[in-house]
Formats: sequence, structure tokens, C-alpha cells
Amino acid sequence: MFRHQNIPALSEVSSTSLSNIRLIATDMDGTLTRRGKFTPALLQALEDLAASDIKVLIVTGRSAGWVSGLSAIMPVAGAIAENGGLYFPPENLEPVVLTAISDLAQHRQRLAMTFERLQTKFPRIQESADNRFRLTDWTFDVAGLSQDELQTLDSLCQQMDWGFTYSNVQCHIKPQGQDKAVGLLQVLREYLPHYSPEQIVTVGDSPNDESLFDRRYFPLSVGVANVLEYVNQLKYQPAYITSAAEGEGFCELSSYILKSLNIPS
Repeated sequence: MFRHQNIPALSEVSSTSLSNIRLIATDMDGTLTRRGKFTPALLQALEDLAASDIKVLIVTGRSAGWVSGLSAIMPVAGAIAENGGLYFPPENLEPVVLTAISDLAQHRQRLAMTFERLQTKFPRIQESADNRFRLTDWTFDVAGLSQDELQTLDSLCQQMDWGFTYSNVQCHIKPQGQDKAVGLLQVLREYLPHYSPEQIVTVGDSPNDESLFDRRYFPLSVGVANVLEYVNQLKYQPAYITSAAEGEGFCELSSYILKSLNIPS
């Protein structure tokens, strides 16, 4: 357990820092959504950012199949799925597997066996509905699991040479070393090299967003207000926090960025 630290409000960020932003790398569930849905205000914020040439890159734990359709129809500059496992470039191009996996079919079999072993100790855990559409990780629903049980599941996965993380939606069994920051840094290096760290803001709300708050790589990070539910569990905490929760918090960030450019939001 990590001690809670006071996190400055987003309103304390200098307008100069915000005016430098050209890329927003953001989680989706609980960060762009409100009660699991996209709101008209969120979609308008994405359109306004795009019109100001500020790119939005989704960095989510959602499955390859789910993100493939979503990234093709939303006004975003691509998406990273499965907590850093795959990258979906804009223009609906073929996805890029970011994690080195020599045989995906064999990899899925090993994940299934690991999940079965976890079920022997936690019989009530259930495979997530979207798990069949995944390539690099394996998910089960987080609902009903206590913090102690989540820590036990983490330990069991580590013992079996797997990584583990969770969000407000799902638990993820994943390759060790696969996380959102690793995937994002690879995409920035190979596909978006013209963005400097000072031009990027990372946004999230859950433990699987923790690596996006690592200031060694991302000096400016923002947690939407509902991250406070998890903040004592995070080794890396966001540099700033919004006053609003979920998608309204993202809209708050969008508004501050556009105002720093003297653009009405």
C-alpha cells in the first residue's frame, strides 16, 4: 500500500505547459466514458481537439476486436489495445503487435491454462465477454473481488511468470513487461517520433493506467477525479487531477488545453 499524496488540481497547471500539448494519450473506460457510455460532450471535445490539430491516442485495456471497430469511427489518431499489446494506426490500417509473441495460438493456450489454475483457487471468477476477441492477454471480470484477492491473484500470476493488472472493468493476465507505458513509448518511437515529452499529456483513472503516470517518461499526466478511488494503491500517481470524474474530467482537461490556445471550448 502506498501512502496517499496530495495531488495538485488541474487548474494549477501553467497555461504555457498546456499550450505546448499536441498529443493526448488517454485511457478509455472511466476516463472518456461516463457510466460506461460516450457522451455528446465527450464527442464534441474530441472534435474540437482534432480541429485544433491536437491528436488523441486511446490507450486502453480493451480487446483487439473491440478497439479495431472503435478506433476506425472515432475522431482519434489511432489506439493502443490490450494494455500495450497492440497498436491500431489511423486510417484503419492493420494492427501492429507490440509484444514479441512468436506463436499467438500457443500463447492463447498458455493463457487459458493459467486462467484455469487461477479458477481452482477462485472458482467464481468468470472469463470476460470480450476475451475471445483478444490476442495478447486474458481477461476476467473484476466485479466482486476485494483488494486482498486482487493482490493474491497478482502474486499467483507472478509465480507463473505472467504479469497482472486490473481496471474498473476487468482483470488482465498478460506477458510480463507489457503495460501501457511500454506500448505507448514504442508507438511514439516508431510511429510518432516528432512529439517531444513536453508535447504529450497522459490521462487515466485506474491501476492499469499507473505506468502512464511515471514522470520519468511522461512529465505531464492527469488523473480524472475517480482515480482517487485507487490512488493509495499506485506507485506512480498522476501529476495533476481534474475536479470532475470520468468523461467530464477529460472534457475539463480538453477545455483547459483549448483555452490555453485562446480557442473557445
